[in-house]
Amino acid sequence: MTVCRSLQWLLAAIALAAPLGAEVELSIHFTALKRLLAEQVFTQDGRRYVRGTKDNRCNFAYLENPDVGADNGRLRMTARFSGRTALDVFGRCVGLGDAFEVNITATPQYRDGFIGLKDVAASGNGRDGFYIRRVCASLKRSLERDFRYPAAEEARRVVEESSRPAYRRDLGRFNVTAIRVAPDALVLTLDFALSVR
Repeated sequence: MTVCRSLQWLLAAIALAAPLGAEVELSIHFTALKRLLAEQVFTQDGRRYVRGTKDNRCNFAYLENPDVGADNGRLRMTARFSGRTALDVFGRCVGLGDAFEVNITATPQYRDGFIGLKDVAASGNGRDGFYIRRVCASLKRSLERDFRYPAAEEARRVVEESSRPAYRRDLGRFNVTAIRVAPDALVLTLDFALSVR
């Protein structure tokens, strides 16, 4: 069973077991988040291309080998960055490039049905330089702008689509009232109303 399917069943079980109109805590352990990242984000041979593709020899950037944890109440992700910004000159790449470990910390937030990231910080794990600073600044902007997990839509789909059609379920309200980064998990406080017919 995939991690996504496991999380879907977990959310459905919580929705069915909780009193109607309840507030519930959902803990997603970092081991599950790491597998979820591998299945949904790092899908190109274990890589996540942030620029270019594997076919672009001289102009590409990707992250690989992600790890997830906590850092003083913030979400921490480390990954290996490899990138090159160069020109193809007679079959040779001429320009900047590097590979290094990148540390990313962020505060998860819920807004408009999506879980996103704010206050993102990225660093080169103790390394510095012009290229590393540019990469980290770009990752920061990209993650704050583009990372959006459709939590409300996913919850509605999981709860309302069932393998047991005998009971119709409608998710009338769904909200994440709080997100906390615990030492071993991301903890979401869910407030929802569920109608079963």
